Amino acid sequence: MRTALSLVLIAAAVFALSSCAKPPEPTPDASAKADQAAQPAPAATQGKLTVAVIPKGTTHEFWKSIHAGANKAEEFGVEIVWKGPLKEDNRDEQIKIVEDMTSKGVSGIVLAPLDDTALRLPVQEATRKGIPVVIIDSGLQSEDYVSFVATDNKNGGKIAGEHLAKLLGGKGKVIMLRYQEGSASTMEREAGFLEAMAANPGIEVVSSNQYGGATTETAYKASENVLAPYKKGGRLMVDGIFCPNESTTFGMLRALQDAKLAGKVKFVGFDSSEKLVAALQAGEIHGLVLQDPMNMGYLGVKTMVEHLQGKTVEKRISTGENLATPENMNEPRIQELLKPDFARWLKE
Repeated sequence: MRTALSLVLIAAAVFALSSCAKPPEPTPDASAKADQAAQPAPAATQGKLTVAVIPKGTTHEFWKSIHAGANKAEEFGVEIVWKGPLKEDNRDEQIKIVEDMTSKGVSGIVLAPLDDTALRLPVQEATRKGIPVVIIDSGLQSEDYVSFVATDNKNGGKIAGEHLAKLLGGKGKVIMLRYQEGSASTMEREAGFLEAMAANPGIEVVSSNQYGGATTETAYKASENVLAPYKKGGRLMVDGIFCPNESTTFGMLRALQDAKLAGKVKFVGFDSSEKLVAALQAGEIHGLVLQDPMNMGYLGVKTMVEHLQGKTVEKRISTGENLATPENMNEPRIQELLKPDFARWLKE
């Protein structure tokens, strides 16, 4: 009995000691690894960043310059995915592209909204899923973006209006051919132009409610229609014309050339292309308000990269606007904007 009792007491003591013992603590290395696994790595350290750059369209030289600037920004160690609708009137296609890039989980999106309201929800959804958006070129009726990198479009329109008013000596009849509804950038240019006209009571804007549309062809037809009521005996009964973007400017130029009226009316346009530069040289266009699209594409991507790296970026970044005329078009800075060297940066 004494032996059995001793064995029971020994077993109870062992059980008590084992119950009081603490479990072994993880080593410092194991603890650190567990903490790291629980926290997502910063975007900038998860490998190469991928930024989708989505323009309004892909055919105009303006967008080729944007593309070149974005490609130039690959120097920041980022991969550029360039994709946009062919024409600038395909809202559904641009929305689909934004949604596709969101579902693919790109690091960020740089977007030129084709429509300032239709793109709000796709941008909101991208932001909700943790994909930041930088807006370029044209505004969005939303605050769901990191930064807005663009021309001061209203000021650009005002510059055009002031130049045309000067050419006309502050008096005469003027036509403005609009671009298309929903395009924030061109609507601001049109507003700036009309503001400048209002400051010149001797100038009458006889037509400002016609739209050229998204292509050169639609702009050409609209130009013929808007000019028709003012043609009389081989003359044009207006003194000045303003168009707010590349396609409307070129469509109007073609309509004036076909009617043998080019150079006979003061004409101010917006943006640059080889044919518009030739017309400026020939005196068929009397002013072109120039943006800096290469810099816009470059800064759009650069701003996105800085945001992804945790840096503070400005909510609004202006890329500037300049006026080219037949008199100053050979100056180095104006030449650089009239004839941007975008081809070296395009992967075609």
